[in-house]
Amino acid sequence: MAAIRETLNLKEKQGLPLTVETPSHYRNPIGKYVVKRNSNCISCGLCAELCPYGVHPRYENFSQPLRPLDYRCIGFKCTGNDFYCVKNCPRQALSMGLNPLLKSLGDYRWPGEMIIGHWYMAETGNLPFVDLECSLGYTGGGFDKIRFRVPDSRDRIEISDEEIDTSINLNKRRDSAPERSISLPCYGGGMSFGSTALSVMTGRARAASRLNTLTCTGEGGYPEKLKPYSNHVITQVATGLFGVREETILMAPVVEFKYAQGAKPGLGGHLLGDKVTPEVAKIRETVVGNALFSPFPFHSVYSVEDHKKHLDWIKEVNPNALVSVKVSTPTDADMVAVGSYYAGAHIIHFDGCYGGTGAAPDIAKKNIAMPIEYAIPKVHRFLIDEGLRDKVCLIVSGGIRNAMDVAKAIALGADGVVIGTAELVALECIRCGNCESGRGCARGIATTDPELSCMLPEEWVEQRIVNMYMAWRKQWCELLRQYGMKSIKELVGRSDLLVHLDYLDQEERKSYQPAVKQKMVL
Repeated sequence: MAAIRETLNLKEKQGLPLTVETPSHYRNPIGKYVVKRNSNCISCGLCAELCPYGVHPRYENFSQPLRPLDYRCIGFKCTGNDFYCVKNCPRQALSMGLNPLLKSLGDYRWPGEMIIGHWYMAETGNLPFVDLECSLGYTGGGFDKIRFRVPDSRDRIEISDEEIDTSINLNKRRDSAPERSISLPCYGGGMSFGSTALSVMTGRARAASRLNTLTCTGEGGYPEKLKPYSNHVITQVATGLFGVREETILMAPVVEFKYAQGAKPGLGGHLLGDKVTPEVAKIRETVVGNALFSPFPFHSVYSVEDHKKHLDWIKEVNPNALVSVKVSTPTDADMVAVGSYYAGAHIIHFDGCYGGTGAAPDIAKKNIAMPIEYAIPKVHRFLIDEGLRDKVCLIVSGGIRNAMDVAKAIALGADGVVIGTAELVALECIRCGNCESGRGCARGIATTDPELSCMLPEEWVEQRIVNMYMAWRKQWCELLRQYGMKSIKELVGRSDLLVHLDYLDQEERKSYQPAVKQKMVL
């Protein structure tokens, strides 16, 4: 672990290792499989003795059997093992099968298995040992149809994770602003004070500090509790200008102008009145219980020249801040990127459709912005043609859910990505889609309700997010090893390593398909 810290500038905390097991807050975590015990059980303890995964907990001086911890069960893979509990039970009291909750948990973009897999990574910091499909959804398009080519075994290099560089540089302009790099090829997206609980915002900032990366305030202002982590917190300036203050701009390593959001371009922002508590109203300088709207455009920006004045304003206030420009993905995204570069941007952040939380309307997410997988290569190639690709940091977001989505985006041409929903899933979000309501989030994540938001201690939030990203890093390191790379920077623009299933014949496609799902047997 010391070698990882030296390479990545990651921080241990209070003598603890970077990844610490951080269990679920809930008594009965959801798993892929269910293990049932019927009334034939005589509590002989054989199952607890045999199972190496701890599915059958048993405590001394406790005669009755405890509920199986079936989220640890490896399922049908176990049927051939000598320790398979169902086969070895002398009373035939045990049965095992797929969890019927998988049919109702999640959606096509975030299937149940992907959600459960992220919960496991956030708990342990490791990849799941249960056969969970964490990298693919069921959308029938996008990153689910894009796969990495089967690697040539001769390209593989045997080096440790500590020797692989996953850092990215944010300032490629080599101007008067300081150099800035982050240790992972991703950072946290904007989630404003008012959209999520304060403990979630603070926990995300603490995780960014531990991981030497960044998180973003969103457009809701800069709560006091974020100030100890200010060197890792992006201040966002959005069209509503809520909470924008000179003091927070002076603290920020990066200032982000949000011109549009990929999930709802042309619609602006909307915070419902029941989320505007006294604390939210104070920091946004508005009225308690009053719904807040952000206009779609900055009404002071109607040209590249106006855009440059915006960026020059920030550079005048804080010459040490990098400037990021967040836009959606119009058909002329390539021209927008070049215009932003000449206006002075260090980071160009494109946000594709399918981004955003459950607060974004489906009609907007599915019909307005360009999917990010189309925008990335378009912008990447145009910047190369203009001789600017090595002078600007291209960051993307919008429906990037897991470590392999991150790697695919980089191979298409991005330098790094912004992550939003996955960080909330690490906190046991179940994707119910009630993010816009004050008490709608039953898990206390996307809420300002004081009773619900206190469910999530910021230390727990911090460690779950750290664990998830460290599990992702293991996937990136293995992928880079397979292709003979020592740095994530070598993967940028390597679209030759990708295939699209629609362009493969039926026989070729078989090698890229996930395993067939087992039928439910109970």
